[in-house]
Amino acid sequence: MTLRDILDAAAKGVFPAPDGTTTVVPQMRERDAGVLAFTAHTVVFTDEPEEWVRETLAATDCDAFAASMNARFLAAFMDRTGRSHDTIDLLTVASALPGEPPLALREIRDREHPRVTRALIHRDDVRVWEAAGDTGGVLVLGRGIGGRWEAAIEVDEDVRHRGLGRQLAVAARHLVPEEYVWSQQSPGNARSVRVFQAAGYRPVGSEALMLRC
Repeated sequence: MTLRDILDAAAKGVFPAPDGTTTVVPQMRERDAGVLAFTAHTVVFTDEPEEWVRETLAATDCDAFAASMNARFLAAFMDRTGRSHDTIDLLTVASALPGEPPLALREIRDREHPRVTRALIHRDDVRVWEAAGDTGGVLVLGRGIGGRWEAAIEVDEDVRHRGLGRQLAVAARHLVPEEYVWSQQSPGNARSVRVFQAAGYRPVGSEALMLRC
């Protein structure tokens, strides 16, 4: 089973067995390594030997249900691979919607645009739109881990609390070229969590990405 197989199944509501174990699968590309946590099951995607993963998990001396997201394991993962780590994100997914998005958008085609260049660090096939008019909202779509389509949004502080974030998140569901679109939110960013859930994105797990320094 590949990382993409696991993600595709989770998008459909089919999850790994909640048995307290860890599945280890290869990275699908050099850029992307990390940990996914589902209910009572974790998935480590890495090109490091599986033996190293399991020995390191055993050495964390904590509950098997939490070992893969334990700070000791994540720190060992970073040390082993020379990567960095930002946050443990809430992982959400939504099905695509038919037709054009209800929000008027203008695509940013300048590949040197700061929002485009930043998105290209973590994603492929990146496309970026801004809300038509001077509204201060941006939507990013691109392929992330496992080749899945991911959405991210930004809304300027002075135009928040008007529903623009939710409209952008819904627009991503109309624009995604596959059956599902994913998004990650920091659990502490309550506004972002509420926006994506209001737009129909379902929580499926958590995710810790190991980033190239």
